[in-house]
Amino acid sequence: MHVSRRMLLAASGAALLTAGCTGQDGDKESDAPSGGPSDRPSGEPVDWSGALGVNFNSEPGGMRLAHLKDLSTGWVRGFVPLVPRTDRGPVTRQPPVATLLTAHGKGYATILSLKFPHPREALPRPGTSRMDKELARVDRVLKAVLGKVDILVIGNEPFIESTEADRDGTGVNVFYEHVARHVIAYRKKKFADGCRTRLYMGALTWLDDPARRTDTTRRWLEFVHDTREIEGVDIHPHVRSLDGSRKYLDYVVPRLREDQKFLATEFSLVHLWGDNMKTRIPAEFAEKWKMPRGMRVWQLLKRAAAQPFPQEKWDDFLSMSPWFDRNKHYVRDQMEQFRDTGKLGVATYGVVQGESMVKDIKPAKKPWLLNSLYATRTVRPDGKAVTGRNPAFQSDFKSLQRKEDRIPVHTGEAST
Repeated sequence: MHVSRRMLLAASGAALLTAGCTGQDGDKESDAPSGGPSDRPSGEPVDWSGALGVNFNSEPGGMRLAHLKDLSTGWVRGFVPLVPRTDRGPVTRQPPVATLLTAHGKGYATILSLKFPHPREALPRPGTSRMDKELARVDRVLKAVLGKVDILVIGNEPFIESTEADRDGTGVNVFYEHVARHVIAYRKKKFADGCRTRLYMGALTWLDDPARRTDTTRRWLEFVHDTREIEGVDIHPHVRSLDGSRKYLDYVVPRLREDQKFLATEFSLVHLWGDNMKTRIPAEFAEKWKMPRGMRVWQLLKRAAAQPFPQEKWDDFLSMSPWFDRNKHYVRDQMEQFRDTGKLGVATYGVVQGESMVKDIKPAKKPWLLNSLYATRTVRPDGKAVTGRNPAFQSDFKSLQRKEDRIPVHTGEAST
């Protein structure tokens, strides 16, 4: 079925990967990433350790099949918030879930993280009606995805999505341990002989700050280590330098069992980008593109979000900004650091700019939009299948792909 030239992901999330979609240039898109599908039998498990995929968080709306093809990736990750609105309508119509299930049907390996956002209220305690409601939401998601997604991460960023009292006390541990045991029991009941879906706990944040390595984070990793059914931990090293992410690895890797791995379903230099939001735009760039010399970076991003730039103008902004150009091989260097541990399961990187990234841009707002492999909201469409390529990150991302990670990806089954 042919669709319009600018077809994006429908609200359901399922339109992204439908067979026979038409790209912005009018060419029919095949199901396989560029470089061709894997030539192994589709049912033969692969060693997926060290894979690199894409992440859309909870906003798959700008991601298209053309992006996955262009990158030659076989892994896709998103998260679903478990909130009251999750109770309305089929879980399979939630955009993140719908997108991942459709990707699964096309041979992509998928990761779904369960997000429990309670930043202003205490986490539910076991044995309470609040916990019963939380677990009912969990069950609705499990019914839809178990045996289909390859990895289910219990949690998204628990040490951000909770109150200070729960982070500093045992609230975070008690809640997530209870949820994990519930998920383990559910999987065992429904898949007694083994299940495609592997279980991880996640994701740890702020570990580059010694003050954030607390009794609570230690207990988190002890639970991961001591629970046979949990295959590892997720980390989100949003940092200022590779030294910051090294601190994550030095803390987490020694605490894993020999048979466990870590995920890095989000990673970036967003804090470094944030440090430069009040920096003046490069004089060379301002002169070439007739921009005010005193304009600050955050003001330029705000303008680009309101009136997207031509690709050349966006590329010039990135390459002429020393703080960005010095780190243009960050994705390559970070993946080398991850893989060198021998313990990386899968890492996923931000694929497109989400709507939330370009709303209400201010000096203090974290510039997540600078992380993306594709600047889909700050670069003007030019009629090609994909636009807004981040030339440095995108090129390195493609070079990091391996033959065994191409679709169809089959990760085998985990013992339950």
